[in-house]
Amino acid sequence: MDVGADEFEQSLPLLQELVQGADFVGLDIEFTGLRTNLSRCQQISLFDLPSEWYLKTRPSVQQFTICQIGLSVFSSVEGEANKYVAHSCNFFLFPTTFGILDSEFSFQASSVQFLNQYGFDYNKFLKHGIPYMNEEQEKQVKHSILTGNWRVRRYSQARAGAGARRWASLDKDHMKAVIDEVTRWLHLAEEGDWMALPGIAGFQAFEVQLVLRQALPDVWTALRDQAVIVKKVSKQHRWYLQHTSCDRESCWREKILLSARGFSVFFQMLVKAQKPLVGHNMMMDLLHLHEKFFRPLPESYQQFKRNIHSLFPILVDTKNVTKDIWKELNFPRVSNLSEVYDVLSSDLNPTKNSGPVIIHASKCEKYAETKCPHEAAYDAFLCGSVLLKVAHLLLWRVHGAGSALEPSFPLYLDVLAPYVNQVNLIRAGVPKINFSGPDYPSIRPPILVLSVRRWPGLTEQQVYREFQSLCKFDVRRLTRNQFLLLTNKFKDARSVLKEYRGHPALPVSLYRYWRHSPDVRCLLRVCGIVTAWALLTFLLGRPGP
Repeated sequence: MDVGADEFEQSLPLLQELVQGADFVGLDIEFTGLRTNLSRCQQISLFDLPSEWYLKTRPSVQQFTICQIGLSVFSSVEGEANKYVAHSCNFFLFPTTFGILDSEFSFQASSVQFLNQYGFDYNKFLKHGIPYMNEEQEKQVKHSILTGNWRVRRYSQARAGAGARRWASLDKDHMKAVIDEVTRWLHLAEEGDWMALPGIAGFQAFEVQLVLRQALPDVWTALRDQAVIVKKVSKQHRWYLQHTSCDRESCWREKILLSARGFSVFFQMLVKAQKPLVGHNMMMDLLHLHEKFFRPLPESYQQFKRNIHSLFPILVDTKNVTKDIWKELNFPRVSNLSEVYDVLSSDLNPTKNSGPVIIHASKCEKYAETKCPHEAAYDAFLCGSVLLKVAHLLLWRVHGAGSALEPSFPLYLDVLAPYVNQVNLIRAGVPKINFSGPDYPSIRPPILVLSVRRWPGLTEQQVYREFQSLCKFDVRRLTRNQFLLLTNKFKDARSVLKEYRGHPALPVSLYRYWRHSPDVRCLLRVCGIVTAWALLTFLLGRPGP
């Protein structure tokens, strides 16, 4: 089910009810770009500590934005054992433009091409996107409303659709035409008569009413069925309505803020519900959730971890879970979430027939027959389904096939406990981040050191190309004639050591800190010089025979 600006506010009560009654929520997000084209030294690397990886990734999250969020809300079916219903929704988002608030973001050509390949509808993003803001931006908007400076900026032609018009301000010519039309009508109208201004909704409706009430002392306005109703009233009746009606400017301020916050209202509902949040390779998703809906990403990596754990106390990354158990179960190699789902749904899974039953809710049955890879709600559904299937497999391994234990989501969470709050980290010094405690030490293959003997002026790029036929290494210069090599596969490290250990020009060996570190070698040289001077001074200072 697709939800845009036109449907969002009406959908909020149902969404809140679904989340409150859920066992867990699957999540996937699509972005306008992934990583900025930084200089080589700013690109992520297997040499990076988690804090370094975070600081390198932070600018990309600030530069790109979310174009689609997919949520799949999984709830156990009452009265039916191990059966779940999934409500899957696509939310198209577009940043709020309000008062001085006017976000800037970039597109990355490769990301646009990738989403186009899978049929992403950019019109829904640009024309019908739901607004959103983080807490810092909300403070700015509240200040604008309180000071009366709540006019929304005019949108470009790209936002000229019906959904966008709900959030856009009228231009001066249009507003003047509305006032002239009402003024002409007033000359002929009698007290109690009314007229309709059709096609005005959202922010425009509040703006038109405010201007008419300020300009014309003998009218009262109301909103009805996508139109502004203007009624001619006496000054006494006008005074009474101003002081007793719930349709006062103070009420409008709350409505304006609610509309401007948009998807952020639902984000707060999700946070308040404290349901387990499930994703696949979800680190970038968490970074964007923090930046776009909570607060700007802090400079401190540890503060980011604390904030996320406070927002979502239970995280499960299915990439981390499946990566850990895949080899143990001798499943075929997979490269994406869809392939993981297919393997777990096949006869290769020994618990295929005894596992959880998952059905789609009404209005969300699109995915029952159609695969839609990289559509956010579909991928969110796959995340939730993979979680249930893997959890059932783990439960089966712990208790055996003949166990009388009736599966339930609390039991699934128990067997998933070693993986909770462990989020996969792509291309860094550690394979995952622990959001509920200290990060685990690296289990990467050992660092190798390349010593250059007959190749003057060798660069990191040339080293990378030299070894890319064997495997992929991250390369970092150590000294003028030495480079560090690091891979995430033990077999690749062994292969390169075997091939290059005795190479005449490019010998490779294991890196030893006390032997190869420039700092240690410098310290040893200094110690040697000091020792030599001390010995020389001692010898020269000895009295002769």
